[in-house]
Amino acid sequence: MSVRRVMGIETEYGISVPGQPRANPMLASGQVVLTYADAQGHRSRRAIWDYTGETPLADARGFAMSRTRAHPSQLTDEAADDPTMANVVLTNGARLYVDHAHPEYSGPEVTTPRDALTWDRAGDLVMARAVELLADAAAHGRGDPVNLYKNNTDGKGSSYGTHENYLLARTTPFSDVVAGLTPFFVARQILCGAGRVGLGQHGEMAGFQVSSRADFFEAEVGLETTFRRPIINTRDEPHATPQRYRRLHVIIGDANLCEVAGLLKVGTTALVLSLIEEGPRVFGPAVGVAGGLGDLRLAEPLRALREVSHDPSLTALVTLADGRRLTGVQLLWNYYERVQAFLAARDGGEVDPDTAEVLIRWEDVLGRLEADVMSAREQLDWVAKLALVQGYRERDGLDWNDPRLAAVDIQFSDVRPGKGLARTLEARGRIERLTDPAAVADAVHTPPHDTRAWFRGECVRRYPGALAGASWDSVILEVPGEGALQRIATLEPLRGTRELVGELLDRSPDAGTLLRNLAG
Repeated sequence: MSVRRVMGIETEYGISVPGQPRANPMLASGQVVLTYADAQGHRSRRAIWDYTGETPLADARGFAMSRTRAHPSQLTDEAADDPTMANVVLTNGARLYVDHAHPEYSGPEVTTPRDALTWDRAGDLVMARAVELLADAAAHGRGDPVNLYKNNTDGKGSSYGTHENYLLARTTPFSDVVAGLTPFFVARQILCGAGRVGLGQHGEMAGFQVSSRADFFEAEVGLETTFRRPIINTRDEPHATPQRYRRLHVIIGDANLCEVAGLLKVGTTALVLSLIEEGPRVFGPAVGVAGGLGDLRLAEPLRALREVSHDPSLTALVTLADGRRLTGVQLLWNYYERVQAFLAARDGGEVDPDTAEVLIRWEDVLGRLEADVMSAREQLDWVAKLALVQGYRERDGLDWNDPRLAAVDIQFSDVRPGKGLARTLEARGRIERLTDPAAVADAVHTPPHDTRAWFRGECVRRYPGALAGASWDSVILEVPGEGALQRIATLEPLRGTRELVGELLDRSPDAGTLLRNLAG
């Protein structure tokens, strides 16, 4: 059992045009993507996104929604020749594009929580650079400046996502995934919630809550992502060999600026997934459903989600299906202890360094939250934000519905250096940093070496003039002398690594040579 698996994070950034509250966010988002792409040379040709094989209406429960019944926002496989649909692949293997009304950075596939943090934070640098470029152009009379925020709601009733993706075995019953993860996701927000001033989708009630997204979820299980949002998303689009893999698309997480929270978000989820996948085999059939997690089912998951989020004291009790009542912290202790029992039964307690780091952090943060919530202010976004706004309230005598607190909430997530309050706190040592700044800067341009993202990113870097398109599971090249576009399938996420193809790419100075070497 390990936290190591193919995973990734994708973030839609909040966007505003200063002084223009009615500016078209789709056009502004398109400018963010294309301005950055132009500066990096990614538009040496207009490569298309390869939608071949995408199945946005396939449902993990064993059916597919008809296109006539689908909401337009669900038809993500429809390309458009429109500047607001700007869509590029970066040399680090990430996708930078416009998702509805927001610029989105979808990080490349990685295999550890640490790498997920590194390439996710590289996305913040990408967005900060785009803002800088647009500000410089505006200063010279070309276009308008744009501000971007790594958050999940504008405080006016709109929400946009930070999603996670985890590859798991298709043989794992999806019903077990639902049973095991639903209570976990309800409780997980106390580790990785971003915090939010205001309760309700429009912030219509005064107060502070743990998660910025909890109030926007209206279903327990479902295919949608932008409306009727479910705790468990059922989209069955693996972007990998479909007979072997399922991609769990997690839409319930918040955007994290605190790196310990980000590490725990993906690390604890990976461990619980391993328990769900392997628990029955290790413990035997008597373990029951979902790796022995079936007894943690909640009576009313949606109600529990809000109850946990709306109580930053973490004393609220949620009701389990069997009548027991637990706090969010107690529920997460249950998950932690069962993961530890699984590790002892399977591996004798021996774990790899990545897994050990997550387990140590998991135990430490739960202990902090249990003893004194504010003792986790250097590790968790929502606690850091709560401490900050409480400071303003006490200093200036502000009520929770004071608009100045809502402004602080938004400013917490500003991506501009020196403007974002979270990054300012981090620079002052008041938020703990885990990633190496040099490694993050390198990750802006360099792909992870141990997944197929290496091949994708290196093809973007080495053969920009021949790159006709790309996707998570393909690279399309246009080579003189070839009668048609050449599509290279990359369905196996752990192939196309530096170890496997580095030498091949080194002896392929152009795309034509690469194709011949692959054929040979």
